[in-house]
Amino acid sequence: MQRRCSPAISEIGFDYRPGPPGRADVRQIMPRIDTISLNDLIDTFEISADMQPAGDAYGGLVPRFVRFESAVDHFHGFSSLAMGQKIPVLACSCGELGCWPLLTRISLTGDLVVWDYFEQPYRTARDYTAFGPFLFDRDQYDKAVRVLGAAIAAHE
Repeated sequence: MQRRCSPAISEIGFDYRPGPPGRADVRQIMPRIDTISLNDLIDTFEISADMQPAGDAYGGLVPRFVRFESAVDHFHGFSSLAMGQKIPVLACSCGELGCWPLLTRISLTGDLVVWDYFEQPYRTARDYTAFGPFLFDRDQYDKAVRVLGAAIAAHE
């Protein structure tokens, strides 16, 4: 019988930073997984998979552009921005969620948070099964989400 390795536990963080050039006044949320921005991770994946277009397509979520009630609700999978059972974790590089979002399923358990089943809803033929899953320690994840929520509140 062959043993299958379980995915490693990753560390999540969220940067709440100025937007793209020319839109620095519009702050965006950029998730980091093991210190690497989700934007860089997905760009690397899409480019290596020969997806077209790929690279520089995504940007952070911009709470100011959408009805973003709370970081806790959103990143716990209970968001009004949900598309079916999936939550947007990146928006288009222009900052608009409707242009080019990256979606994932966010599952909570007692000890873990899992991001899996990634999707680019406007390119349904793309296969993201090899991207993720990302597993996070629930306590570390919840702390990172609370820090993000405080950062957003401080800039309102």
